[in-house]
Amino acid sequence: MFAGIDEVDWASMEHAYGPADDVPAMLRGLASDDPVLREAALDGMYGAVHHQGEVYACTLACIPFLFELVVDPGIQDRGSIVELLTSIGGIDLGEDDEDEIAEEEIEGAANYAMAATAVTAGAGVFCELMADEDPGVRLAAPLALAGLHAHPSRVLALLRERLPVEPSEEVRLALVEAAGRVALRHRSLAGQAAGWLTRLTGEGFPPGLRLAALAQLARCAPDALPGDVVRMVTGLLRQLRQTPAWRSAPAAYGTGETRPGPAADVIAALDAPAEASGAGEPGSEERAVPAARPGQARALSGEGVVARTAPWTADLLRTLHTGLDDRVAERTALLSDQLRSPDHQQRIDALRMSSALIRVWRGSYDELVRLVGEQLATPEPRLSGTAAQVLEDLFGLAAPAADALAARVAADPSSWVRDWPTGPPALGSAVKALARLGDPRAVPALATALERREIPHDVGFTIGFLGTAAAPLTEVLRRRLGEVRLDEAAYDRASPLLMALTAIPADEAVPEVLRVLRGAPAYRGEWLRTAALRALGSFGPAAHGAVPELRALLHRPGAVPAAEAIEAASALWAVSGDADAVLPALTEGLRAKRVHEVRAAVNAVAGLGTRAAATVPRLRALLHHEELWLRVDAAAALWEVSGRAEESVPVLLAAWERSRQSRVRVARCLARMGAAAGPEAAGVLRAELASVRRHNAMDGTFGSHDTYEDEQLLAFCRQALLGETGKGPMT
Repeated sequence: MFAGIDEVDWASMEHAYGPADDVPAMLRGLASDDPVLREAALDGMYGAVHHQGEVYACTLACIPFLFELVVDPGIQDRGSIVELLTSIGGIDLGEDDEDEIAEEEIEGAANYAMAATAVTAGAGVFCELMADEDPGVRLAAPLALAGLHAHPSRVLALLRERLPVEPSEEVRLALVEAAGRVALRHRSLAGQAAGWLTRLTGEGFPPGLRLAALAQLARCAPDALPGDVVRMVTGLLRQLRQTPAWRSAPAAYGTGETRPGPAADVIAALDAPAEASGAGEPGSEERAVPAARPGQARALSGEGVVARTAPWTADLLRTLHTGLDDRVAERTALLSDQLRSPDHQQRIDALRMSSALIRVWRGSYDELVRLVGEQLATPEPRLSGTAAQVLEDLFGLAAPAADALAARVAADPSSWVRDWPTGPPALGSAVKALARLGDPRAVPALATALERREIPHDVGFTIGFLGTAAAPLTEVLRRRLGEVRLDEAAYDRASPLLMALTAIPADEAVPEVLRVLRGAPAYRGEWLRTAALRALGSFGPAAHGAVPELRALLHRPGAVPAAEAIEAASALWAVSGDADAVLPALTEGLRAKRVHEVRAAVNAVAGLGTRAAATVPRLRALLHHEELWLRVDAAAALWEVSGRAEESVPVLLAAWERSRQSRVRVARCLARMGAAAGPEAAGVLRAELASVRRHNAMDGTFGSHDTYEDEQLLAFCRQALLGETGKGPMT
């Protein structure tokens, strides 16, 4: 084994962490009898030689030796090596990818192509491994064939041939998954694969196999799914929980030998080989694969052990949900059934799938959310904790679970605040979810949190959703703000309190806020003064005692940073209504050098409305600024100041098309305009409301506020289409 390995100039190559002269030791480690050494070697291969999917020259040099390992029956854990080869050879650069390759990426792209060619050339080995004695190898081989073999029609025929004689349930599911992958990669075979998968969904086949076939149909041929797919799946889940007979072990015959069990016999009877239309005659390497031989079938995942739910059920359900995609009603019905399962783990999985569904797709979720709320009462901490986390990210959509959240918060004070090994404490998920509904039943928990020595960092944001319902917290907020030492840590301690006072708004706190404004330290002082100024502005005329302080900030040209002067002007306008006093500072801010300062001035000018008429020429000029967000802000402000929509709407609609992230801001402005926005804007808004997918849903990434922001967008769209502002142009 490993003939010629020492003749390779490994030291001249590199992997992710430097010279590749340690690669031979990794390859030999994969052949070790010591499981610890094998695991370390595999970690090294993925961590350095195939780091994050990269293919280096040393990765290419490994391929022949990896093939040596997978065909040697004396090597243990060969299934993991098959998976490694599948990953190395499975990078598929399409034409679009090739067109986008930068010059510095050419070498890497060439390596991917060479890896795919090398592994594909040896993929015939995987055909032989389909009948290997090691069930881990048999588990990995079907997916390797589906992704790498040059003759997919032969692969599909081989999968069908193998299924009736395969004794391991988990491997049978891998065979079905491989058929789905073949259909996805080779659309000309989708009909043939779908026909076989449809047959496997029929009565009489084991429930796990039927569920796997439905999941793959959803991925590769969703139109072929039965009309009653939800009823079928829920019935199969009950069978998997209640009828463990399908998971019985293969009957032993001979010392240490096994043969296919009753499930395989049933499959063989129901799925007898038939001439597949257009399948082609299998090649000699596929025909050579024998049926299951004595001694080859060691069960995987405890096959034969009675379990309420098989460990692979969650993976199948996730695949099914992915395939169902935008069929929200069916997915919701399926998840509702999963949340009623007696199996805690299945309900935890359902909670996570519910979160993923709601985060990506718009729909009617009241009943599903109510069921999520019911999980809060379970004594199983992982289940109740996961439910609280799901509800935390739903904001207003969590309303059907409000009573369940309130009960959870009242029953478990220990969950009100979470302490972390490092960093500040945070509010518990149930408290935040309840507060984000504006529910005053969250106030006692927040009051307790405010009494802690270290206040949770997110208390200000959370109280912001309660608004005036948080008024009972005013006294403790004032007291804690008055206790804040105005040193270098003042911003971290005071900003959550100022944010909360701003949201209520608690005008009784003017003295405490002024103390912070006057005494803010140099470190993060501008941030702290900005927070204080916003609090004073939120108090409105009730903060009249702060007017001299605010005027003084505006009469110190050069001594006050532009951003701070703009905040002071905004606060003075909110408190005094004196437009003449604030316009000079805001006009100067419109010509600031930093974009964020100009945006602040633009938004402040919008608050003055027609009193800021003198700024119209500058606002018009900003409609052509290179920064998209500044153009949006300027268009919104121009409408507020002039009352003329014809200049603003084209800018807003252009931003809508260019940046999905701008849509909430644009829709808010269009809602202010109402009918004045015109028919083109109305058409755009109606199209958004008709979309089932959330505007900010992206594959592979999401934010905790995505659902909240999309629901805001929908609300503004409806408001814009229904509203009439009655506002006319400025004369």
